Amino acid sequence: MKLFNYLLIGLLPLGLAACNGNEPNGNGENGGEGGTTPTVSRTYNNVKGLVPDCADPYVLYHDGQYYLYGTGGEDGIKVYISTNLAKWTDARGATNGYALHKDDVFGDKWFWAPEVYYIDGKFYMFYSANERISVATANNPTGPFTQTQAEQVPFHDAGEIDTHLFIDDDGTKYLYYVRFTNGNEIWVAELNDDMRSIKEETLTHCLGANDATAQPWEQVQARVNEGPFVLKHNGTYYLTYSGNGYQSPKYAVGYATSDSPMGPWTRYEGNPILIGNDELAGTGHHSFITKPSGCNIIIYHAHNTPTAVQPRKMCIDTYEFVPNPNGGPDILKVNGPTTTDQEVCD
Repeated sequence: MKLFNYLLIGLLPLGLAACNGNEPNGNGENGGEGGTTPTVSRTYNNVKGLVPDCADPYVLYHDGQYYLYGTGGEDGIKVYISTNLAKWTDARGATNGYALHKDDVFGDKWFWAPEVYYIDGKFYMFYSANERISVATANNPTGPFTQTQAEQVPFHDAGEIDTHLFIDDDGTKYLYYVRFTNGNEIWVAELNDDMRSIKEETLTHCLGANDATAQPWEQVQARVNEGPFVLKHNGTYYLTYSGNGYQSPKYAVGYATSDSPMGPWTRYEGNPILIGNDELAGTGHHSFITKPSGCNIIIYHAHNTPTAVQPRKMCIDTYEFVPNPNGGPDILKVNGPTTTDQEVCD
């Protein structure tokens, strides 16, 4: 997803859409003999959901296609493919639909919140299993993602989930993740060149729902800050995150800003920037993607219905940066959650 700029297309920008298995062949929008087959529909509806049973969604853009990874499979991490973010194939991972299967890696349960990055000709999947964090590699975005026997270990033998890799303009790699300290809290550390360990001396607390600066929307149900994702805009770092327990209909997304990827972080006073409504509940644990055209998309999950949490579904909307009328960093604005038919932007 980067070297840095390349990762910005495949990592910083994360956006998606639906997986209903109705894309003819998982290839081009205008494929087929002589290019005469109908264009794949670009219309989606978040209430219907784009990909069922796909929470904590992340999208990688690679070689003209979008690859969607998320929480949902009991035996690992599945992957879905799209050419336009609106219509998705069924699961297309190398192992029975799984891009990462538990037989090949650390962990045997609770495969959560994957993110995949393309770096120096190899694909890296950071993921959580057994409430620990680990990383596996593959030569293809569909997998199989594997680890050698020696690599089948977590970063730490401690409760940690929800990894997010951010690579700054100077090439420094920062790993954000959740530690089970004072509730679910977000921490950051520099990542070592081996991609499998952190520089422990750099480990720094970012945000927690028990902090003195925590906001009421983060404390409706449980004390949770999780699902970190970082954007950099006009020299400012935006640490976006989800607050509340994921089972709460008020599970939502907010952000904090800093002049450094290590913080300290200042919460945006207008949080949350994405919160559910009467038709979509529990909107959170998101990622971002910018299409090659420059269109910005946020990908997130929602509850199955306003009264049933599971199976959660994947949704998308657009986002933008707008001037702050009070001065200071531009405001990160999400145009959603939408609940009517939408067309994916170009």
